[in-house]
Amino acid sequence: MNRFAVLSVLLSATALVFGQQTRADRGPFARQYHEDDTLTYRMKDISEGHGYEIQATGVIKKDRNGNYIEEYVWSDLVMDGTPRPLSSRSAQFRQVLSLDPNHVPSIPDLTQVDRVLIGPITDLLTFYSDLWLVLRSGKLAHSGDHLYQEHGTAASWADGKYVVLGEDSIDFDISIKEVNELTRAARLQIRHLPPKQPQVKLPVAWMRQPVADTPNNWVNVTKIAGTYKAAVGKETFDVELDVSLIDGKIVFGTIENLVTAEERDCEDAAFTKCGNARPRRIFRQIEITLDQ
Repeated sequence: MNRFAVLSVLLSATALVFGQQTRADRGPFARQYHEDDTLTYRMKDISEGHGYEIQATGVIKKDRNGNYIEEYVWSDLVMDGTPRPLSSRSAQFRQVLSLDPNHVPSIPDLTQVDRVLIGPITDLLTFYSDLWLVLRSGKLAHSGDHLYQEHGTAASWADGKYVVLGEDSIDFDISIKEVNELTRAARLQIRHLPPKQPQVKLPVAWMRQPVADTPNNWVNVTKIAGTYKAAVGKETFDVELDVSLIDGKIVFGTIENLVTAEERDCEDAAFTKCGNARPRRIFRQIEITLDQ
């Protein structure tokens, strides 16, 4: 699944839904920026059986419009317990992020980095973009506050060559789990859930049969040597963020990404001549921690 293509569509659409926001109505999680400040995050993929660890170091700058941005460089990559040096182009890559609600998150040019860095880049973007949704809404401030944002529009990551059909469809369920005035921190939950009526393309009847307890909102079909590997099912993202009420920094965060699917080998592009279904499960767990 090409998650960064999905994020691009979702964030652009959400910016239109929530509209323009002034500096005065950003709420208690507003990011307080100071030029030249630095941040260091440690990110881990703690999924069972494999994973990565990596460091992201950011510097606060202003862009050409005078808006604050965070510019990150990646280093200290460890893959499956083994240190792995980054190539020169990956080491020179800079990822620009911002928690300014009027600065819509964007997808960097991932052709400029090695494939091994795509996961960390898009995971960090997920953490930032989900907090950006909270800030952009301007509707959440207290423990128990809740916002369900229907979206549903399918986002595609198909490239027409290897992935001939790849889509998912989600809504956002956003809530404040806790606001702790003593520690001056809040815990937010942003769940990416299947809509009541997902809008993904499911061209044959067997794809439309629910694999789990909701209508299928995820489909991925790859073409290999003239045959097709077709999978369909349910995808969710559960994101939790601990956010400082002092300056709006992400202090700690987790992502749990689960796909529960069925997969078949098919002989034809119409996916009608297929073998028996077999279960497929994708589960990823990501952690991010700010060095204090």
